[in-house]
Amino acid sequence: MIVKMHQAKTNLSKLIALAEAGEEVVIARGDKPAVKLVPVAEQVKQPRKPGALKGQFTLPDSFFDPLPEEELQAWEGAYSYDPDNHERGKGEPTAIE
Repeated sequence: MIVKMHQAKTNLSKLIALAEAGEEVVIARGDKPAVKLVPVAEQVKQPRKPGALKGQFTLPDSFFDPLPEEELQAWEGAYSYDPDNHERGKGEPTAIE
């Protein structure tokens, strides 16, 4: 089936349904075919495999060390960023009280 651009804009939902049902839908600009409307193949997700990255990288032992108190507070939300009172790269974060 070949439809002109104006018809395609007017009937896009119907044309999509036809393409999903397996019909070939071509949209033409004037009398020249421009694009083919085709359904997207359903992507099948592969199940995750535990340990798939085993041996591809290593973490240093220090990774498991406790965080410094100031960094821990930052991760726990003790600081906030105020864009109206903070120039890029200058100043300190504001502690939440």
